[in-house]
Amino acid sequence: MENNNYLAVHKETVNKVLAAQPHEEDLYDLAELFKVFGDSTRIRILYALIESELCVGDISQILNISQSAVSHQLKILKDAKLIKFRREGKIIFYALNDEHVRTILNVGMDHVQE
Repeated sequence: MENNNYLAVHKETVNKVLAAQPHEEDLYDLAELFKVFGDSTRIRILYALIESELCVGDISQILNISQSAVSHQLKILKDAKLIKFRREGKIIFYALNDEHVRTILNVGMDHVQE
């Protein structure tokens, strides 16, 4: 069924683009991931973790915010699989989950600094 509301339709190009589109669920997941990057406190935490593995107290001091606020943001980052953690006695240390996170941050920063 053709839609006559468009002045020109390049069927071959449209079909090629449609075939290359990710699944709807993947697009939703990607949008949710980018929402996580929509908070400057979380971005600051990720940038701190680029430099070193850190515990909540370290992050709290670096960002000058409460440990409770840090813990809340770390949960969001952990749920988004952007950070990982390891326990050493009673202390939990956080780090970037993988190089993809560093790449996303670097590409984003390159874009805003253009």
